[in-house]
Amino acid sequence: MDSCGDNTLDPSHVLKSFMWPKESVAEAEGELEPPLVDLEGFMRGDQDATRRAAELVRQACVSHGLFQVINHGIDSRLIHEAYEQLDAFFKLPLDRKLSIPRSPGTIWGYSGAHAHRFSCNLPWKETLSFPFRHTNDVTNFFTYNIGQDLQHAGVVFEEYCEGMKELGLRLMELLGISLGMERGHFREFFEDGECIMRCNYYPPCQQPALVLGTGPHCDPTSLTILHQDHVGGLDVLADNKWLRVPPRSQAFVVNIGDTFSALSNGRYKSCVHRAVVKRHKERRSLAFFVCPKQDKLVRPPHDLVVSHGGRLFPDFTWSDLLLFTHSFYRADHSTLPHFTRWLLSRP
Repeated sequence: MDSCGDNTLDPSHVLKSFMWPKESVAEAEGELEPPLVDLEGFMRGDQDATRRAAELVRQACVSHGLFQVINHGIDSRLIHEAYEQLDAFFKLPLDRKLSIPRSPGTIWGYSGAHAHRFSCNLPWKETLSFPFRHTNDVTNFFTYNIGQDLQHAGVVFEEYCEGMKELGLRLMELLGISLGMERGHFREFFEDGECIMRCNYYPPCQQPALVLGTGPHCDPTSLTILHQDHVGGLDVLADNKWLRVPPRSQAFVVNIGDTFSALSNGRYKSCVHRAVVKRHKERRSLAFFVCPKQDKLVRPPHDLVVSHGGRLFPDFTWSDLLLFTHSFYRADHSTLPHFTRWLLSRP
């Protein structure tokens, strides 16, 4: 593998290790208009509004696995502050960021192009990832891993993660309703979950047609709640073609991941998506990944198995899938079937 020093993100020059196959970087053919789900009525208990929201979610999740939500209860001030702290971190000197590396086999810390894991098809991005399980997780991470000068960032992201976790649990209620389950079924399953917060920074690139900010993949997690800045760059594979998802400042993009797809017994599709970069503009996004507790058994409800004609996936834990994607397999659009084969082949 090339050294990290040979994999710097130079906007004017693209190294071979950053180049992607033509089929992966094919230009988007238009825009996707994912359902815009208004959560206001659902969150105040309006039954008609809840039925409408659940139907929009169901249609999106059986089709391509992505929808958007508005009136979600997250203050726009908090979103703005999170971006300010994201900027403060990524503007730090490179040697300072490299002092907070993602250790092998873990997902916490700073990564520049994931060059510590891969040697080709590198993503044109920098990331900072940290855990959220309990109160003070985030503030402690920033205080002890990044430094006192970014202590306020920890406070802001702690508040942001608390809001995201509650929104995620609300969305689990709505997903349960949309699948014909009791409202609290999935909320209860994820209440003690171990979530992941990731800040993404995509620098400009003078040859954007050669690179990708993130390659085509499905998230191995359960649910992703994403806010993308005004620049945009999220593409979704729908009807076998890439379509752009235009940014909405007041909306969060929500997509299904592999773990929830398995929980739904394959009824809901794990969303295939990618991130493209721009020639002259940097792009940023805030991604919150809802995950179950690592040792919790991922098994679809009996009713979904019966109505679907049998089990599609074996039982597994989130820690199993996490191990697979960080030690044996690079997440892509077919992670779940490869994981299933790996899981069944283990002694």
